[in-house]
Amino acid sequence: MLCDSQIRRLVRIEPFEDAVKRPGRISYGVSSYGYDVRVGSRFKVFTPTPRHGDVAVVDPKRFSDDFMVEVDTAKTGAEYVIIPPNSFALCETVEFVEVPRDVLAICVGKSTYARCGLIVNVTPLEPEWRGRITLEISNTTPLPARVYANEGIAQLVFLKAEMACERSYADKGGKYQDQEGLTLPKVD
Repeated sequence: MLCDSQIRRLVRIEPFEDAVKRPGRISYGVSSYGYDVRVGSRFKVFTPTPRHGDVAVVDPKRFSDDFMVEVDTAKTGAEYVIIPPNSFALCETVEFVEVPRDVLAICVGKSTYARCGLIVNVTPLEPEWRGRITLEISNTTPLPARVYANEGIAQLVFLKAEMACERSYADKGGKYQDQEGLTLPKVD
């Protein structure tokens, strides 16, 4: 597992921030053995009501943007977005991350949100993956929930292998490499 000095030296994170006290804000930046990333200002919030009057079916092979409402807090001046009860939002991190060839990054939600019933889900960031991370934030509660833009949302933990992998995410031409903006599910 990489410690703070190794994360600074080995992992490209832009912008890189130290973890300092920011009163009234959910923490972010490098910590002892991880890096707390921030959620950006753009969200795609899942709306459970179909726009075409059909019964909604979530299909990862044919996921439709029709069921998403885009919210940009930077344009509206809002500090947060509301995620409806038992729904979710996609968003991207403020930080651009580039994972080294001999490192795997695991992303876990911050306890501040988890204790409110909000769960962050991201698959592991494979060796040589790079980009802004698309996060899925689930509201497991029966009430609307706030997520604060440009504040901490999840922690990356970096695991360094004894040897570099034979074939990295970049070598495979991974479908989410260098993703631009919020990226919906893809099936190649």
